[in-house]
Amino acid sequence: MTPAHIVGLVATILIIAILSIRSGKNVKSASDFSGSGKSAGSAIIAGAIIGTLVGGSSTVGTAQLAYTYGMSAWWFTLGAGVACLILALGFAKPLRSSGCSTLIGLLEREYGKTSGVLATWLSSIGTFINIISQMLAATAVLAVVFPKMSVLPALAISAAIMALYVIFGGVKAAGMVGIVKLVLLYVSMIGAGIIVLILCGGAAPLVSQIKALQSSQGENAVNYFSLFARGVGTDLGAGLSLVFGVLTTQTYAQAVMSGKSDAASVKGALLSAFLIPPIGIGGILVGLYMRINFPGIPAKQALTQFVLMHMPPILGGVVLGTLFIAVVGTGAGLALGISTIISEDMLGKLKGKSCGQKKLTLSRVIIVLVLALACVFSTGRLGDTILSFAFMSMGLRGAVVFAPLVCAIWLPGRVDSCFIIASIIAGPACVLVFGLLNVLPFDPLFLGIAASAIICFLGYVCKKKEPKLL
Repeated sequence: MTPAHIVGLVATILIIAILSIRSGKNVKSASDFSGSGKSAGSAIIAGAIIGTLVGGSSTVGTAQLAYTYGMSAWWFTLGAGVACLILALGFAKPLRSSGCSTLIGLLEREYGKTSGVLATWLSSIGTFINIISQMLAATAVLAVVFPKMSVLPALAISAAIMALYVIFGGVKAAGMVGIVKLVLLYVSMIGAGIIVLILCGGAAPLVSQIKALQSSQGENAVNYFSLFARGVGTDLGAGLSLVFGVLTTQTYAQAVMSGKSDAASVKGALLSAFLIPPIGIGGILVGLYMRINFPGIPAKQALTQFVLMHMPPILGGVVLGTLFIAVVGTGAGLALGISTIISEDMLGKLKGKSCGQKKLTLSRVIIVLVLALACVFSTGRLGDTILSFAFMSMGLRGAVVFAPLVCAIWLPGRVDSCFIIASIIAGPACVLVFGLLNVLPFDPLFLGIAASAIICFLGYVCKKKEPKLL
């Protein structure tokens, strides 16, 4: 790290912080904060989705996985793009027409208070685990920049910037900052990919070098050009996990619900679908280049080491700042989702201006408390233990919400609520139990969703057979 690197990094973080604070000037109520006022345009919606969805996995994680498995690493961003496409074409209009401000609110209206309370806390736990993993990833980026910084200050800085990201402006801040973050990510990741091609003399020489690397590995060679280098079950499972996770996470539903019209919401989600996948290409090129030329480094350092070695210092600092903001934005957006769910659960039925102010204050307080609690859980051995279970975060959310949500949208009044409650419990229980046992040849998310879907189907059959009163 040189002074120029630090200048670029600090400038990037300051720009994001100032924009986040300024975006809060027009936020006067809880509806402005959560987006239930329905005033966002397609660009803000896309910014809110991308700003949260594209984090450490789509940047540092993509380069890390590409270093070991090549094109298989594209599932981080390819799966996210597919998820946004389904969100746009299948879920955006039904969610908006429901009139509910949260996914949990939709379930509660259809199946009662008990289902809402269970779904609130179970999905929030899954989201909270993901916030912890993002916070630990943020400290890892800071460790590259400031090697002498201890864990506690790094956690405090990460949490403070996550809070700044959304605490003033809510969905609007997430959207505006997300647009800037998208521009920075394209400059960083696509720019890094272009530098790789320049260093290699073009695409053809790079392909030749990759083939030579494969040949040198003999019988155990990795197919770096395959999307399924880790196996169809593993890689396709990773993509489907992202799809289920996006469709059942409050943050992304909140973004499309905040649109000023159905067309704006659909367009915003479609923009996300087409803009996210190319970001992964840059990370893949960097990972493969570093594997060819620096085979001895830890895979997780592939992107940061490339930035320090091959980018002009100021630009390198901007890229490092962008990577930090990418992780921070994901954690902040998830905290906003938890805040909206809990504040609506506590004060959702109350009306009036004073209540709107109470909701706004409560939402902000919950964000601070969630991030402070994440700091506590991220320290020492406890953080390492939780990080090892972070892969189950998306599975928990998907297993809790997906099948009941589908029933609430497309089979209203046709599934018995007792079965919905059973599915909300059984789905995540399967994910937790089989995730801890680690005995399945596939992601336990699919077993959890299958169990939840079967129970919902039984509820549909039983409801259909009920005798009708004359």
